[in-house]
Amino acid sequence: MSDPFELSDDPPFEPLAPRPAAPAAPTAPPVWVEKLNPEQRQAVETTEGPVLVLSGAGTGKTRVLTTRVGWILLQRRARPWQVLAVTFTNRAAREMRERVMQLIGPSAEAVWLGTFHALSVRILRRNAELVGLKSNFTILDSDDQIRLLKQIMEAESIDSKKWPAQGLMGVIQRWKDRGLTPDKVGGEGGSDYANGRAVAMYKAYQERLKTLNAADFGDLLLHCLTLFQTRPDILEEYQEQFHYVLVDEYQDTNVAQYLWLRLLTQKHRNLCCVGDDDQSIYSWRGAEVGNILRFEKDFPDAKVIRLERNYRSTPTILAAASHLIAHNEGRLGKTLRTGLDGIEQGAPIKVRGVWDGAEEARWLVGEIEALQRAGHPLDQIAILVRAGFQMLEFEERLITTGVPYRVVGGPRFYERLEIRDAVAYLRLIQQPEDDLAFERIINKPKRGLGETTIQKVHILARAQGVSMMEASMRMSETDELRPQARTALAGFARDMERWRSLRETVPPAEIAAQVLEESGYIEMWQKDKSPEAPGRLDNLKEFVSGLDEWENLGGFLDHVSLVMENDANAGEAGVTLMTLHSAKGLEFDTVFMPGWEEDIFPNRRALDESGEKALEEERRLAYVGITRARRRAFISFAANRRVYNQWQSSIPSRFVDELPKENIEQDADQGLYGSRGGGWSGFGESAAARSGAGISRRLGSDYGEFGKTGAWETQERVGANEFRIGDRVFHQKFGYGIVEGIDDSKLDIAFEKAGRKKVLDSFVEPSK
Repeated sequence: MSDPFELSDDPPFEPLAPRPAAPAAPTAPPVWVEKLNPEQRQAVETTEGPVLVLSGAGTGKTRVLTTRVGWILLQRRARPWQVLAVTFTNRAAREMRERVMQLIGPSAEAVWLGTFHALSVRILRRNAELVGLKSNFTILDSDDQIRLLKQIMEAESIDSKKWPAQGLMGVIQRWKDRGLTPDKVGGEGGSDYANGRAVAMYKAYQERLKTLNAADFGDLLLHCLTLFQTRPDILEEYQEQFHYVLVDEYQDTNVAQYLWLRLLTQKHRNLCCVGDDDQSIYSWRGAEVGNILRFEKDFPDAKVIRLERNYRSTPTILAAASHLIAHNEGRLGKTLRTGLDGIEQGAPIKVRGVWDGAEEARWLVGEIEALQRAGHPLDQIAILVRAGFQMLEFEERLITTGVPYRVVGGPRFYERLEIRDAVAYLRLIQQPEDDLAFERIINKPKRGLGETTIQKVHILARAQGVSMMEASMRMSETDELRPQARTALAGFARDMERWRSLRETVPPAEIAAQVLEESGYIEMWQKDKSPEAPGRLDNLKEFVSGLDEWENLGGFLDHVSLVMENDANAGEAGVTLMTLHSAKGLEFDTVFMPGWEEDIFPNRRALDESGEKALEEERRLAYVGITRARRRAFISFAANRRVYNQWQSSIPSRFVDELPKENIEQDADQGLYGSRGGGWSGFGESAAARSGAGISRRLGSDYGEFGKTGAWETQERVGANEFRIGDRVFHQKFGYGIVEGIDDSKLDIAFEKAGRKKVLDSFVEPSK
């Protein structure tokens, strides 16, 4: 396929002589321009030609955008409807319009200001017939999209269990994000989905949408691109109308949005893009950091203005963030410095190493309680995690200590769909009369039981005054149901009885793990190709891991019920708990960033899929996290993590090593790491202190896995100076390997089965 960035039949951008500016209004710069710093003012007043404003974190990009719109209109360079301003969220659009109205009054209402999708709808409503729709077309939500696609797949006899509709929809939306109609899809990723029939399904889906006079969100830009590329007269009309185009968060644009902007600005070329390449963290939803990196190539005469004066954070935090992000090669480059007058240098970033995840949660919440006692507002404290599954330990600790909190960007841990399902299984094991739990899980995963069958069970239960569990058992012994339904109900009943028999002898964590595996619930999410599925599996692993703290199911279920019903803190200011992705655009006085370990952050799944490109995005995510903090930042990592009931040894994230020594404070009294020059080391010392003689590990049938006996054995620690290159060693998780490099206490080892890994010396032992 041709380059997706290439516009067929359109000439490339060429440097042109600047268009003569409209006569400037006879007015002196207003106060709201005079108050800008020199770089901001340059970004506002450089109105003609292409402009890229590289706006670092906390440097006032929203102020620049709104002031630029106001300045263009105040100077009478364009009428309000000749200005197009594009944002990514409706909230940002509303905020920008309100600010512009404060500057210039009601005339701001006529500015074309909104999200890419909202503006595209406005264009399509006027020209729908030209792309095969009527002007009153319906925009489908995600549920409608999936339902429609399932109908098409069923008609084509595609196995929805093997090829879920959610997965195919993900493939189709990625193609739309790249501006690809069915006839333009070549060998792009996903084209082999459903045995190579994905493109045909995409075509059938698009045809069905037109029959229904409907479009999905991806179509809004895609149809606009089709309109612009096939009807030069329509394109020229909009090119002539929009004299000035402004774009917020340009680093988050996808290919379709890039092409949309490029087409609209070819006539006047007054395109101003505001963004930060160092905060491009959404590649997983189609964002192309290359759009902003390529701006000067697309517009050779572009003016690049860097906003580097940060009005949020202390100089120490800014220096640490700038030093970290400088390790990325794919960036345009800028260095943040404080723009605040009289601000002190600020406390260093505190870096803490702990023994395990539980200790990390105790320490972190203890620090929050100390801040609270000192008068620190809780709503100015945030805990930022790399992935949602990390939240459980912190939620549990916050609940235990009574510290109010809120989860942003998603439900609390026990309110998530997959966790509610898992809890429902355990509720039904504990209490067979729990009809609500029965109804929730009887068809999760699918057991071939339709709504009619469930309704019959419900009617029988009410008629005979028994539970739905009991009614299903009785009904499975009759001929009132189809053989398949009878078999499914009988099998479910046998499974529940078997799992129930384990309660007296098997720990809750093992029961949960067995139930989730044997029921097929884990397999259901493993086969699900939706973007949310991997996160749901991680949450289930963390759920099972957390159950290890409980002696019986009853105690755990009582705990969950109290947590779910506890509304005492509703509306009360509390600590904010969220993922790093959700934190973009926010700021807090104090920020905690736990879990800075290899495989967690940077995320192993991302690195395996996209390599160096993913590593740089993970580093940008770390940069975003640090720059959320105004006054204090805390980073922590653990030597051990329990994941899905398995203890895993960890080494600190490479990002910890990339923090500048002069801007951090090591929590050295923990004995968890050595000199800065030698890197982070010494987890073994902490292990020795705790076990009395080195690393403790649980015995089991497989290394690192819980065994049935609960016995422990102790393994003597081997100091780093006892290893030499060429030594054969053994690691509990990775097996046997050969030492190929030594960096203080870090060993580079080529393992026979796991490949090359970097591990701490304290977690390996010599092997002959």
